[in-house]
Amino acid sequence: MASPIRVSAFSTASPGHGVKRVGTHNGSFHCDEALGCFMIRLTDKFSGAEIVRTRDPKVLDTLDAVLDVGGVYDPEHDRYDHHQKGFEQVFGHGFTTKLSSAGLVYKHYGLEIIAKELQLDPGHPNVHRLFIAVYKSFLEAIDAIDNGINQYDTDKPPRYVNNTGLSSRVGRFNLDWMDPDQSSAKEDEAFHRAMALAGSEFVENVRFHAQSWLPARSIVMECLAERGNIDPSGEIITLKKFCPWKLHLFELEQEMEIDPPIKYVLYQDDRSKTWRVQAVAVSPDKFESRRPLPAAWRGLRDDELSKESGIPACVFVHMSGFIGGNQSYEGALAMAKAGLRL
Repeated sequence: MASPIRVSAFSTASPGHGVKRVGTHNGSFHCDEALGCFMIRLTDKFSGAEIVRTRDPKVLDTLDAVLDVGGVYDPEHDRYDHHQKGFEQVFGHGFTTKLSSAGLVYKHYGLEIIAKELQLDPGHPNVHRLFIAVYKSFLEAIDAIDNGINQYDTDKPPRYVNNTGLSSRVGRFNLDWMDPDQSSAKEDEAFHRAMALAGSEFVENVRFHAQSWLPARSIVMECLAERGNIDPSGEIITLKKFCPWKLHLFELEQEMEIDPPIKYVLYQDDRSKTWRVQAVAVSPDKFESRRPLPAAWRGLRDDELSKESGIPACVFVHMSGFIGGNQSYEGALAMAKAGLRL
């Protein structure tokens, strides 16, 4: 599906006469400054800015913005370094991860970038929702990796090496020590390739959230608002259109202060045209269900299941009780209601 965004919104066109200049350090580079340089050029203020790679303070002082070098965090003058002593800036909004240069650029310019993608005013609630969601799903990991923050609180060594992440792939664009050409021009060319890679994945993440995540959230929110029409308990919802619902459900339950929490979600399987009744997990990262379907039903199918449950047209119930199926919506709803009672 073609993206609704204007091409200019994510333009990184070559600089023309009189454009701004954005500085970052030369030498080995990391994902945070590559992404930061890409993102800042998406803004109106720095659209198509020239990237200047140097550590010379006299040159840095003449530039319109400086990322990841210079020892200064001063957003009023577009200085975004995070290496200096005493720097402890975080994104806010409940996040506690120390920011890298990418996180700093996003903190100050992310709303503008997201608003361009959605073609909405920066103050629109959906712009704020995506601003938070994109940081959580994409930027925070880059901040954490650059600042050496472990993903898990454990002293145990990792079970395996993972060099497939974006930060690792950006790092591989650095010049190989065996390359006979170690010139600044070759290094700058490699940095621009790193910018393109990091930027393309950022754009892809933003567009996913705009085109898929946000519509799914709206569907789940509407279904939660109408849950009282499905069952008086308020513990069953029906998706009018199937969408990725699990993470949205947990987040919206907290935001909407839903109590008691949802136990079952009904939706139609587009392939078989049958209906599913799925038990909600106790948390997004757990397999255990809040209210699994009755133990007596588990592992049964078709007529045997219908006879045991007393509900016509049953299809199956998984051995763990986390999901079941029925030929009709009415049958799936009856299974969910029975699950609440039994």
